Amino acid sequence: MHRKVLFGVLALSVVALCVIGYLYYAPTQSSVVPAHDSNDRPNVTLTNDDRTMGDPNAPILIVEYASLTCPHCAHFNEEIFPKLKAKYIDTGKVYYVFRAFSRMSVDLAAEALARCVPKENYFKVVDLLFERQLDWDPEFQPLNVHDGLLSVARAAGMSDAQGDRCMNDQARLDRANQVGQEGEARYGINATPTFVVNGTVHPGQYEWGNLQKDLDALRAMR
Repeated sequence: MHRKVLFGVLALSVVALCVIGYLYYAPTQSSVVPAHDSNDRPNVTLTNDDRTMGDPNAPILIVEYASLTCPHCAHFNEEIFPKLKAKYIDTGKVYYVFRAFSRMSVDLAAEALARCVPKENYFKVVDLLFERQLDWDPEFQPLNVHDGLLSVARAAGMSDAQGDRCMNDQARLDRANQVGQEGEARYGINATPTFVVNGTVHPGQYEWGNLQKDLDALRAMR
């Protein structure tokens, strides 16, 4: 699905309720970390805001740009990513970076929601968002997008008030929008998922056989 990044922000109603929760609100300003110095990692700049898995010193760096409303991305997350994690990430061969790319304004709210949990739980909320796309993704015409997102928030341990605060946090929304703009400007991304593998852009879906082939070829070059 080829779409430009939209810059609007989803307007969500704020519930006026004070609650005590486990969420913390970390600073959202990016602090740039220099990219890996070796020649096998060109064309990528990592930041402290990146959500990652694996060994930072792994020989292969994969940056995935995925839209949380993208069904192809949900397919990759459910069917392909567990195999990638088991064979390459958990074994120290791949360092994986996930960057949310917004196709529509609701993507920004979903990413802001995922950013409201402790960093180590980020991917659990991403999994929930992909698993429950039918409940909140406007393309599937759910009864109520906002209620669908709040159901994800509740499944992640948040109250409705906490979920609303997260999805209305302007700093988080701006940051999510900026990631998409930077991906579009630097890598020409206009479809999701898109993968940057050791600096080389691979647009479109990755099936397991092709992904293994490409990763094993990179390993053989070292």
